[in-house]
Amino acid sequence: MSLFNASALFIMLIMYSIITASTEGVNTIIPNSDPSPDGAVLGPVVSELAVSQSSFGPHVSLNFLSAFTEDLEGSDYCVELLRIFGQRYVSNVNCLVSYARPVQVCENCLVHYNSLTEIYTNISSDQMGPGNVSCRDSLLRSDRLMLIYLLYDNLEEIWTTSGCDHCVNKGLNQLTNDTFYFMAVLNQTRSCFERYQQQGNHSELCMECKATYKGLNELYGRMEKNCTLCIDIEDAMNMTRRQWSKNFNCSLPREETVPVIAVSSFMLFLPIIFYLSSFLHSEQKKRKLIHPKRAKSSTSLMNIQDKFS
Repeated sequence: MSLFNASALFIMLIMYSIITASTEGVNTIIPNSDPSPDGAVLGPVVSELAVSQSSFGPHVSLNFLSAFTEDLEGSDYCVELLRIFGQRYVSNVNCLVSYARPVQVCENCLVHYNSLTEIYTNISSDQMGPGNVSCRDSLLRSDRLMLIYLLYDNLEEIWTTSGCDHCVNKGLNQLTNDTFYFMAVLNQTRSCFERYQQQGNHSELCMECKATYKGLNELYGRMEKNCTLCIDIEDAMNMTRRQWSKNFNCSLPREETVPVIAVSSFMLFLPIIFYLSSFLHSEQKKRKLIHPKRAKSSTSLMNIQDKFS
């Protein structure tokens, strides 16, 4: 019996040593790996990386990247274009997020979008780079996803939906004169709001700022008819109108109310005018029909009198 217990203890010691050795092999930490922010070692992730390295070798990922780089035609030139595109894309996205509220993407992200368009044009064009190599096929059409095209197309759709082309000149380097003028009138109107808002007298604000606010509304209406509005102008005007009507409780009488009242009054009196004219016209017809009968009877009476005379 004691011999059996000793044999079992020996087998357990062997199994424990095997398990310990396998655990140490799996939990081996990759050199130069960083701990997690709270100081704990990233166990599962590091373990998986360690197993992959022990199974396939430490240079598999590097060999894959080098093979991909060599597969690109004119690798140095194309990889450089891809790197520049990535930097400018990130800058453009950061700008869009920064000026999302209030919306000022057309005004402030103009330079970023212009630079991104330039690098994408270089990538997608047939223009040859160093060594007479074009990167269009290798960067845009080499896979089913076409990631570079999708990324640029998304930002282009945002730019088009925002109507930024209406506020920017064709060269994509500055705003149009109409946009500059609207911004100047808008700043003048908001300065008037701030000046009288500090005094706390909204009734005086409504009186003193009515002229500038009315001019801003008229300018916005002309730009809307001329299709020169972008999302920056639309959002700025909506915020200004909300301040005027909701925050300051001001109102701006419309000039078209007088014609509307005149037309409405005319429509109300139109049935009366119609029946009155019909009545007068029927009376005139009656008179015209009776008058010839009287004249005929008087003529016949004169003829009878002449006969007897």
